[in-house]
Amino acid sequence: MSKGTLFDKVWDLHTVKVLPSGQTQLFIGLHLIHEVTSPQAFAMLRDRGLQVMYPERTVATVDHIVPTENQARPFADPLAEAMMQELEKNTAANKIRFYNVGSGNQGIVHVIAPEQGLTQPGMTVACGDSHTSTHGAFGAIAFGIGTSQVRDVLASQTLALAKLKVRKIEVNGDLQPGVYAKDVILHIIRKLGVKGGVGYAYEYAGSTFEKMSMEERMTVCNMAIEGGARCGYVNPDQVTYDYLKDRPFAPKGEAWEKAIAWWESLRSEPDAEYDDVVTFNAADIAPTVTWGITPGQGIGVDEPVPTPEMMPADEQVLAAEAYQYMQLQPGQPIKGTKIDVCFIGSCTNGRLSDLQEAAKYAKGHKVAPGVKAFVVPGSEQVKKQAEAEGLDKIFTAAGFEWREPGCSMCLAMNPDKLEGDQISASSSNRNFKGRQGSSTGRTLLMSPAMVVAAAVTGQVTDVRELS
Repeated sequence: MSKGTLFDKVWDLHTVKVLPSGQTQLFIGLHLIHEVTSPQAFAMLRDRGLQVMYPERTVATVDHIVPTENQARPFADPLAEAMMQELEKNTAANKIRFYNVGSGNQGIVHVIAPEQGLTQPGMTVACGDSHTSTHGAFGAIAFGIGTSQVRDVLASQTLALAKLKVRKIEVNGDLQPGVYAKDVILHIIRKLGVKGGVGYAYEYAGSTFEKMSMEERMTVCNMAIEGGARCGYVNPDQVTYDYLKDRPFAPKGEAWEKAIAWWESLRSEPDAEYDDVVTFNAADIAPTVTWGITPGQGIGVDEPVPTPEMMPADEQVLAAEAYQYMQLQPGQPIKGTKIDVCFIGSCTNGRLSDLQEAAKYAKGHKVAPGVKAFVVPGSEQVKKQAEAEGLDKIFTAAGFEWREPGCSMCLAMNPDKLEGDQISASSSNRNFKGRQGSSTGRTLLMSPAMVVAAAVTGQVTDVRELS
């Protein structure tokens, strides 16, 4: 078993006790909730006559169901409005901090917690959302949980979990121009598989991650779950502290210096023991595009769709299903694939730096005829900052729609959906069948820069070739 890693240290510090089942009862420092998985959990508490144990450790926002065009209340979708009202009622009744639409701080849950300084090194973080692993970018241990576990955290501030093994994933060297954090994580998942991380926490290390900004690290940790890992993290460093300093919930004054000293002590030891170590060379990573129906079915933009002979026998059945669903032929180039919809946003790539980089490529170009392209900021703060920099004007001048914050087409629990068998270039995190709102809709995952390249050419294009 691992020893001396940040994961081991944080796990041990938050252990309440080891249960007869062998699981650990783990204290949860920060609990994040939204409108989709919390109503049932609050109802379970009411049925049992229970109270929220530590309401000050829970923070709520609304993101999945909010429309990104017209956010006037009541929402046009009665179910979305009902979820919204339920969250408003539950947070008020339990004195839980709630960042509602129009508060100036609403947005995707995994965007707003970091920008508020709520997510900090050494924390345990839980949320009823798969991509809670995002918060591991700060040196936290962050888990996505189910509705019954949301209930458990509300009632006891603890979770029963089996301790994970730890795999160290090292990426070293400089990324090529046009290659981003999204390409790095898609490359890792491609190589290790969507089930490769089952039973593991992933520690992302090496010079490539050390050079990344916090927002880039969040992109990588966000998709740890897509590689099968329960959580992913990066050891805290000066990049982390510079990001957190002066944010609303970050320590202040003397407490700040003490916090840094403690955070430093949590870093994995130089002689830490890992259950597994995997290394990659950054120079080997190209702009990456998914061609299939899992995030692991990815290829470099210059590569052809793999043929069955190119993959292990146990992957060929899923590949056959993917060929048919995606309407692609084995061996055909992915470059040149026609695109109908282009989406920039989500908890993976909806932060300010994502929009800044995308705008660089959008400037001076026009969205191709017949392509619907839109940009959805990850939070009200991101939207405000982007507009202050004039990014919205760059996008709209290029023919992109500029929307209000929300999860949008990442999972399409709102009006933003694919229609029929449309194919989208998406900066989100999942390309499952029907993920973006149509049972026959098709999704190609890629970086925001690559989405822009697809939008202005009308087809999958290597962003490095965009003039």
